Formats: sequence, C-alpha cells, structure tokens
Amino acid sequence: MWSAGSGRAAGPALLGILLALSLSGGRAAKSDAGLVTCGSVLKLFNTQHRVRLHSHDIKYGSGSGQQSVTGVEASDDANSYWRIRGGTEGECPRGSPVRCGQAVRLTHVLTGKNLHTHHFPSPLTNNQEVSAFGEDGEGDDLDLWTVRCSGQHWEREAAVRFQHVGTSVFLSVTGEQYGSPIRGQHEVHGMASASAHNKWKAMEGIFIKPSPEAPGGHDEL
Repeated sequence: MWSAGSGRAAGPALLGILLALSLSGGRAAKSDAGLVTCGSVLKLFNTQHRVRLHSHDIKYGSGSGQQSVTGVEASDDANSYWRIRGGTEGECPRGSPVRCGQAVRLTHVLTGKNLHTHHFPSPLTNNQEVSAFGEDGEGDDLDLWTVRCSGQHWEREAAVRFQHVGTSVFLSVTGEQYGSPIRGQHEVHGMASASAHNKWKAMEGIFIKPSPEAPGGHDEL
C-alpha cells in the first residue's frame, strides 16, 4: 500500500518563491530566454509524454518505500517545482550557467528531498525506481544527475537528458499511469538507454542570472 508522510511545511523562503510564481502566473518573461542557471527553481517537462516532473509527501508502497516521484499533466501544481543545485557545496555558484556534462542535484522545493535512484524495481514497469530522498536538501551520492545536452550550456529552449551518475540510467517516462491514491499520475523511472522517453525541457519557474552589481545574482521572473 502507498503511505502518506508526516508532512513538512515549506520554509518562509520557499513560500516566498511560490508566492512570486503565483503572482507572475508561473511564467518567465520573454526577455528571459537564455540559459538554465544554478539556484533556479523550475518545472521540468517531458517532451514525449507531456508531463511535468512531480513529487509529493506520498511514499511508494513497494521497493524502497521512499517518497514517490511521478509525472503530472497539470501545469499549475506547486509540487512540480525543483531547485537546481551543485553536486557539492560551491560547485554550482548561484546564477552560474549549468554546463552540459555537469553533475547537479534536483531538490524538490516543497519537501526538501533530492531526486534519487537506486537498484529497486519501479512499481509499474520494473524499470529502475526513481524517488525523492534526504532531508532539507541533504541526501547521498545517489542524488547526482549529469545534464546531457548539446553545446556548452543547458539552454532553456532545448531538450536535455538527465543521466544518473551512480547507475547510468536516464530519467524517463513511458506513459504508464498509477491508480489510487495518485490516479492518473505517470510513473517516472530510470532506463538504461537514451531515447525520446527521456527528453526534458525547462518550463515555468524563477531563473537566477548573474548580476554585475552582485556576484550572487538576482531573481528574474
């Protein structure tokens, strides 16, 4: 059986991010076209199955029993926001463009857990289970994903892949949908080979860009 977690309220900073997103309609301004940067908060869209990467305080009823990760069709769900972070502290300075081939962590904004995979079978397809793991953004080495893209940096308009550093699988969706209690949500899992099922594009969010006035950068809606 699936199980709900104890629940954890988002901190004031995260609530502020979500408020800013709600006021802006969750969209970046036209002048924002450019690169995905460290520290940005965004939604990731699977271009083949047209779902956004999602998590919530509901645990798998099999496999690891960790927090589940799914794909949802809704574009306005706050549980679909992820923060781009470096593999280690200082490796991904706030506002710096994410390089193709760089290892990053994707931290779920509302629960503070990192996108994670390991050698457990996924519930519907028996591929590799993808979960959300850790506390307050701190997990382990199995939270690292390499951004696979063409060129030098991850471009917002380009589809990219995320390849797991520890097990080499690609973050994927193949269309299978869950029943209760998360009816209609799609299974997200790891697959061994690159394909159309594992292409993702940056969508709604707050992007950080370097500021000439402050090396730390500033928020750009």
